[in-house]
Order: sequence, then structure tokens, then C-alpha cells
Amino acid sequence: MSSARTVLSRQIGDRAADPLFALRYGALSSRDSRFDGQFIAGVHSTGIYCRPSCPAMTPQPRNVSFYRTAAAAHEAGLRACKRCQPDAVPGSPDWNLRDDLASRAMRLISDGVVEREGVLGLARHLGYTTRHLTRVLVAELGAGPLALARAHRAQTARTLLVGTDLSIADVAFAAGFSSIRQFNDTVQAVYEMTPSEIRTKWLKPSLGSSLSRPGAEEVSTGSTRVDLRLPARAPFDGAGLMRFFAGHAIPGLETASDERFERAVRLPHGIGHVSIELANAGSGIHCTARLESVADVSTLVARVRRLFDLDADSFAIDEALGADDTLAPLVAAVPGIRLPGSLDAEETLFRTLIGQQISVAAARTVLGRLTAELGTDGLFPTAAQLAEHGTEVLRGPASRIRTIVGVAEALASGDLALDVATPVDEFEAALVRLPGVGPWTAGYLAMRVLGNPDVLLTSDLVILQSAAALGLPGTARDLAGYGERWAPWRSYAALHLWRARPVAAQKNGPRKAIGPPAASLDTIGG
Repeated sequence: MSSARTVLSRQIGDRAADPLFALRYGALSSRDSRFDGQFIAGVHSTGIYCRPSCPAMTPQPRNVSFYRTAAAAHEAGLRACKRCQPDAVPGSPDWNLRDDLASRAMRLISDGVVEREGVLGLARHLGYTTRHLTRVLVAELGAGPLALARAHRAQTARTLLVGTDLSIADVAFAAGFSSIRQFNDTVQAVYEMTPSEIRTKWLKPSLGSSLSRPGAEEVSTGSTRVDLRLPARAPFDGAGLMRFFAGHAIPGLETASDERFERAVRLPHGIGHVSIELANAGSGIHCTARLESVADVSTLVARVRRLFDLDADSFAIDEALGADDTLAPLVAAVPGIRLPGSLDAEETLFRTLIGQQISVAAARTVLGRLTAELGTDGLFPTAAQLAEHGTEVLRGPASRIRTIVGVAEALASGDLALDVATPVDEFEAALVRLPGVGPWTAGYLAMRVLGNPDVLLTSDLVILQSAAALGLPGTARDLAGYGERWAPWRSYAALHLWRARPVAAQKNGPRKAIGPPAASLDTIGG
């Protein structure tokens, strides 16, 4: 044990037996920003909670408790630090890394399910009684579903107060509060400030807000404009994501370049028109949106964060994968690689099914035609529209058309639900039960829709080619065994192998196709 660790253990006393406390206290003592958003430090001598990188004087260990969520700190009677703004940070990577009930509940809470359907709706999505769900969340996260949703609403409200010109009343309802009084009471309890005081104090560029406050009401369209800056945990390969979205943009649906990504998206209360740019110095993204309903703000933020994988623990991912001598050069070349996520799970499924075994250009053409012929309001066709008219507009092998229409019918009837709170095993099993849908598609959707960080598609042709060219096992079985050392970050290892394809092709020359004909490079790795 190092001398520093010895001193720390003596200071902590009985807590030294807990290595997690020692790790977290070390991060707090060194003001390590890599841990911002992963846990919260509650300082009981001052009654506040902080992010690990807070510049304030480090408290004594005996005065500190660590919490996984802001809600747990609130339940302990603490308020947010006015200096470090602990909620203006990337979210916890745990909700994707872990697949337990608490993590799945947090995905839904972030998506606004409690505001739309209440705790009963949350429990129904998860398949448990409210009593059992509350017991698990309190045990795992230190707070029940109502408290967790309350904390989420407070964080959304603070972001809107400093990032938009919405009226105080509009902010209250946009954040999901049922009344102005409830909004005022919650904000006062969490931040020990009124909403107006928050707007005055934090009206400046920050990780959690926009660089400016544009006019909120756009009378010509009847929509509400919000302008937000969403932080990412460094390093962040946002440029790689922008290139991916630009390379796969569907004509008539998306406008994309290396600098900007724009499209319309369905939200619970209406349609949103979103424009996204990278923030300065790779700190995150700048998102401008026009919404039919301000009630969709928190849902939009959650989905955009998932689209850009903003909450990934990139330091831990790069450190783990970089320890492999073969992957190390790839990690060094692309630090902070991110999974391209999904704004609409059903759309992503259809794009995947249609894009397999054809080129990117051909897939874009087919999807653009499909959007023009069946889509409405500049949106991709719904499952119901594809189920009813798919056979009339789809082209290609009859077996593929049957698969696409069959999937559409399953989605439209409710027999298939692509829910971000579904355990990954159940999610994949539900997909492969459908005729024509195989394990590659199910695993790929788990990466894109669930953000699952630990999927290695060992049947993928491009992954196998890259692996063999780099000196790794070149068969599905052997690569699966070797890839166990990359857990729990195998999805990111797959991204590096997809990215390595041009290098592998130059080094090894054309290779005979092996494995199933999955055109993964056309779907994700280009």
C-alpha cells in the first residue's frame, strides 16, 4: 500500500475497510473531474452536496458521505452547491453499464416516464409492483421513484432557467411540475434559491446551459425554442459521431455535415425540430430545438444525450481497451470513441433491416424514397404505416420485405416493444423470435437503442476481417473468447475494429467473405 493510501486509511478510520469510499474520497481530494456525474459528495458539516471536482476546500472524511444520485442527497437533507453546480455535469454511465432494475428505472425516469405516466406507469414498464420498485430503488440508489423524478425535474428546471428565455411558469411545466407552487418549493429546497435567483446568478456560459438565451417564442411556427449546451465526459469523439450521422443521413429526413446535424423527431407531446453542433474544445454539444410542447424538453434532452453517448465513461473505456497491445494504437488514434445512439428505436430497427447487405448510398436512397412515399411531417414512416403499405413501396428480395413488414406488424400490434428499460437478454430474445431477424441485428440494436456497452458482434464480417488483419483471432468463436478481456466495454472494442477496416484492408488486401453477410460498415462503422 502506498504511503498516500496509508495516510488516507488512517484519516478515514473505520471506513478504510471500504475501498469504494477510499477511491471516491481520493477523487474528491484531488478534484478529479473524471468522476463528475458518477457520484455525489455530501458534506454534512455544511449541508451541501458537490461534484467531485468542486474547488472548495476538501472536507474531513468523517463529514462526507457519497451518493449515487442527487435524489439520495436531497433525501439526506442536503442542497446543491452553488459554487460547483453538481447537476451541470454528464450523467452517470451506470445506467447503461448495468442492467439491473435500478439502472433500467433511471433510464425511464430520465426519459420522463414518471411525469407522463406516474410511478404506476414506471412500475408497469419495468414489470414490478410499485412497492417492490420503491424498495429496490431506496436500497440501491438511496431514494424512491418519486424522489428520483423530483430531482430530475429540478435539474431540468435549472438548465432551462439559465439556458432559455422561457417564463418561470413555462419552465415549471416544461420540467414536469404539476403546479407553480410545487416548482417553487422544490427549487428552493434543492438549491436554496428561488427560480428567479437561479436565473440571475447562473446566467452565463456554463457546461449546463447555452452560450446565449435566444427568444423563446417563435410566433410564426407556434413552437417554443430552447437552446442548450449538453456536457460530455472528456475525451469525447464528437467529430466521429458527426461524420457517421453525415454519412448515413436520409434525404428528406436529415440534414447533416461534419459540423451540424438536423432533423425532426417524434416526442410524447408533439414533433421536435432539432439542430445539433459540437461545443468548443470537445466539451459536449450545443442543441437548439423547436418544440410543439415545452413538456417534451426533458425527454428530448435524454434522447439527444443517448444519441451522442454523452454519459459514457470514456476515461475508463480507453484505459481498459488501451491495455490490450493490439487495440492500444486504435484507442490512441481515436480517444473517447462513442456509440452512435438512437432518437427513435423503431426507426433505427427499420434502418438496420433495410441497410443490411447493401451499400450506404443504396440504403440512403431506399430509405429516402420510403420517407417520401410513406412519411408525414418530414418524419420516417411509423410501424403502422409500414405494416399497411410496406408491400406496396418496398423493393428487393421477397424474404426481406416479409421480414420488414412482419416486424412492422409486430410493433404496430404491440407484440414487440422496443423499451429502453428492457433487460438486454429479453430485448435481444424478443427480436430474434421474429422471422428473418437474427442475432447480429438484435445485438446491434442493443448497442444503438439500449446503449449497451458490452456487445461484441463476433459474426460480423468487417469485425472478423479487421481482427484477423490486426493479428487477433479471425473466427467468431475464437474472437468471442479473446474478447472477454475487453468486458464490459466490448461494444467500444467493436467500434475500434469497425474503424480499423480501411487500415486492415490496405494491410491484408481483399479477403474472402466469412461469416454471415452483415454489411456492418454500411450500418455503423463507416
